[in-house]
Amino acid sequence: CLENAPDAWDGALPFVGGGPIVEHGSTEPIKGAQTMSFASMFNCRRILKEKIVDVTDAMAPGGDGNPFKGLNSHQREELASLYQLGFPRGDEYMIGEPLGQMWLWSSMADSLSEQDPSYFENFWTKPGYVGFDQPEVVTGDIINTNARVARVLTGQEILADPRFAAHEHQTFRLIVAVFSSLSGSNLPMAVELEGVGPGYRPGTGIKILSGPAAGRQLYSVGVAGDVFYCDGVGEANLRRFEGVSPGDEVLVDNRKFLAYNYFARHHLMDDIQFDAFRIDGVPIYPQHPVPLQSPLMGVGYSGKYQGKLIWVHHTHDSSLWPPQGVIYRDAVLRAQGEAGARERFRLRWIENAEHGPSIMVPSRPNRASNTWLIDYMPFIEQSIQDLIDWVEKGVEPVETVFEYVDNRVILSGDAAQRQGIQAVIAVTANGGARAEVRVGETVTFSLEAAVPPGAGAIVSADWDFTGSGEFPFSHDGIEGKDSALTLTTTHRYDQPGEYFVTGRVHSHRNGNVNAKACRIANVAQARVIVS
Repeated sequence: CLENAPDAWDGALPFVGGGPIVEHGSTEPIKGAQTMSFASMFNCRRILKEKIVDVTDAMAPGGDGNPFKGLNSHQREELASLYQLGFPRGDEYMIGEPLGQMWLWSSMADSLSEQDPSYFENFWTKPGYVGFDQPEVVTGDIINTNARVARVLTGQEILADPRFAAHEHQTFRLIVAVFSSLSGSNLPMAVELEGVGPGYRPGTGIKILSGPAAGRQLYSVGVAGDVFYCDGVGEANLRRFEGVSPGDEVLVDNRKFLAYNYFARHHLMDDIQFDAFRIDGVPIYPQHPVPLQSPLMGVGYSGKYQGKLIWVHHTHDSSLWPPQGVIYRDAVLRAQGEAGARERFRLRWIENAEHGPSIMVPSRPNRASNTWLIDYMPFIEQSIQDLIDWVEKGVEPVETVFEYVDNRVILSGDAAQRQGIQAVIAVTANGGARAEVRVGETVTFSLEAAVPPGAGAIVSADWDFTGSGEFPFSHDGIEGKDSALTLTTTHRYDQPGEYFVTGRVHSHRNGNVNAKACRIANVAQARVIVS
């Protein structure tokens, strides 16, 4: 809005945003990095399979920090490519739990093959493509068969079905709940199929071959057993499985999705995000034109505007990866120069924030999602107030200081060096990131937190010892007067197991312990193994 309506706004605060850089004023359909990035994410999910658990564990607090341990060469290559594209470190759990990313695939699958049919053919038939050069890494996952509909289900029926109540189906249920709320819980959104056989089911195409809906093409967004929750584009999106009855025949074909999994190699944008796929500016793999996204995805950015802009980006956003924030900062520098950027632009990072609220992220078996992700809206509330003060009073807002290496954002563990407006926090168990104890043994936990200069004081500190997300213990005596605190507590475990212990603090600009708004959170964890 600020770029394209200069007379309407004096300031703006985009968050959970990102997009390609284009000429100022362009209204052409955009080419988005997510088209390629998500393909790499889906491929890692497919080839890692159950090893996603090991990758996630290695990168979690108290892990060894080596996500490649135990992987074969192809798995290592693809995971490395995912990181090189900018996937947020520490968010590996989301590789196996895609949500809106799968919807994006279903919305653009038809368009991709229409815009670039040669890619989907070349992938299987020409050197330089994995489907031809290394068929063994994809052929075992191929599905290309006719099947029959055993049952048609609405979103409401899925959510009421006890078969899908188990923890392993929580992402499936979450997808159904979200999209049912948008499209109506009585719309038939899923089918239970007979005769699909082996192969990789997420992302597969399902084309209706018989009955009143014959010819309709959908794609699986979520799968639970033989039940495929699907979406599509246009009429397919609006009607889903309307007109489909038990006994109708469908074509189940995932060859397009398997080819798409390697899309990032062959569709490079000019952005720094894709530099790992070039040597001395020369692409490593055969190239195809980067496809256009749907017009519904909006327009690109130029970095040229009048007024003030605070760009807020999340460190753990698995939908809009950290490079998107850096790309826009660089666009502002190119369009306005160092002096113009200093006058009109700030970039702030929210640590431990996903694309949406933590309630929208599936929990792990032993960790509620709100123990590693924060509610980021108070950060936005304070940043809006800072934007107002910048525009109306000339009070310059602070930004976050960070390093950017290998498409990774690195934040200092020192609050004075990091700056920004969020507390920096560290947690230890018996003095380290990982403690191994016996049942009944006392564990000492320490929390160190500091608020950056000018960002206020700590107004609360609490603990979750078991991963439940309830944070049952809060420290007394915090009065909103201290910008830095070191706190300790102890806990004993009566049952063996693995526990992720979370310390959480809230800070407030004015140190108001009773404030309802602008209470900015941060969290940190340690791991305890009880035997």
